[in-house]
Amino acid sequence: MDSPARALLTDFTVVRAQTVTEETPTSVARAIMQCNGVRLLLVVDAAGLCSGIINARELLGGRRITQAMQRFDIPRQEVTVGMVLTPYRDLRTLSLSYLDVLTVGDLVEALMAFGDQHLLITDHDQHQQKHIRGVVSASDVGRALSMDLRQQLPEARNFIDICRVILGREL
Repeated sequence: MDSPARALLTDFTVVRAQTVTEETPTSVARAIMQCNGVRLLLVVDAAGLCSGIINARELLGGRRITQAMQRFDIPRQEVTVGMVLTPYRDLRTLSLSYLDVLTVGDLVEALMAFGDQHLLITDHDQHQQKHIRGVVSASDVGRALSMDLRQQLPEARNFIDICRVILGREL
């Protein structure tokens, strides 16, 4: 728990980030996850910028897919990642410089507080533009600690989240 949290970073300068486009069918995104042994894909727009993420829970759980089917009146096989992604603006991120001062114990607390399976880590390039540097996964942290953090992370953290879980949308 006292080890440096950075040791658990999947660093995209070392490991290639797994990405899909917004037009990718959800079934293809799920197959990409399975083939690459990942549970999160970055979603990129036509300009190659991150527009959001899609995780295995959203693809396997089906709630967002069902909502997209109803909203666009389309069959399941026509639902694209862009219809069900979590937009970048809604993601919780942590700066690399902040991650560098955290311990694994601090990281566990952050994951528990955020209630997310993944935490995106940001950094700045040579032009001081913010970009995604990597990701910390609750699964990786749990494996390092020989515990299952995924079971301990809350699904809803406030009234808005409860509405999203129950209604599939905000009030």
